[in-house]
Amino acid sequence: MLKIFLAAAIVTGTALLPAVASADPARDAILAGYLTQAKAEDPAFTDFSAERGQAFYLATQTGGKPDTTACQACHGADPRVAGKNVKTGKVIEPMAVSANPKRFTVAEDIEKWFGRNCKDVLGRACTAAEKGDYVTFLVSQ
Repeated sequence: MLKIFLAAAIVTGTALLPAVASADPARDAILAGYLTQAKAEDPAFTDFSAERGQAFYLATQTGGKPDTTACQACHGADPRVAGKNVKTGKVIEPMAVSANPKRFTVAEDIEKWFGRNCKDVLGRACTAAEKGDYVTFLVSQ
């Protein structure tokens, strides 16, 4: 009986490793910063949503450039695979953290790309809530 219990514990512990391994202190700090900003922008804001992030990622937007009307225009409908810049043809590494574990761990890089891509897709800067939802979605992938 003890052998069965230990075997189950080992299997269960091993099954939990991917969830634990996906956590990253740098990414967590970045999301905490976005949460603070989002609450400052809207005191009623409570937390990020992977569902809102997915809807944002897939939605066709207006206000930006005609060839980049959605995040998926360059990053692809499945963020777990590489995308391709619609203008240059340059390959873009997967956005999903499961496929690219270092994604969303360097604040300066994140802000650089949000700065460029939000203007291209939306025609404006992204809000902190949009950034947090987007990252939360891609961490869940």
